[in-house]
Amino acid sequence: MSNNVIILIARILLSFMFIFAGFGKVADPASTAGMIAGAGLPASTALAYLAGLFELATGIAVLVGFQVRIVGWLLAVFCVFTGLVFHLAPVNVPDFPAAANGWINGLNFVNLMKNITLAGAYIMLATNGAGAYSLDARRGAYAAV
Repeated sequence: MSNNVIILIARILLSFMFIFAGFGKVADPASTAGMIAGAGLPASTALAYLAGLFELATGIAVLVGFQVRIVGWLLAVFCVFTGLVFHLAPVNVPDFPAAANGWINGLNFVNLMKNITLAGAYIMLATNGAGAYSLDARRGAYAAV
């Protein structure tokens, strides 16, 4: 299997989460707005819509291989930022049993690690490019790997 096929498969896999999550935020931003407000950021509903549009647009760009070197860096920064802002601090839900809060914090830590790991994948994508099976390669934006 050629490297270009592997890069295409990686782009498909890396795009799915952001397309899915972005569509969900745009369609129903309430839960994301709650997380944003809980982190102390202003204009939570507007930021939820912006995050959803960003995720949807960048996810589609990765899927089709458009401006992947730029989008990869943007998504890497986004993953680290959201990981640190939303998943680093411990969670303590009032009136929840200690075990439930422990379980929530364990999941929160997994999400932090997921975000950091995804940042690495997006940096690799930004560094290596979208491969031959991409809009970038068709446009001649840079040589395919």
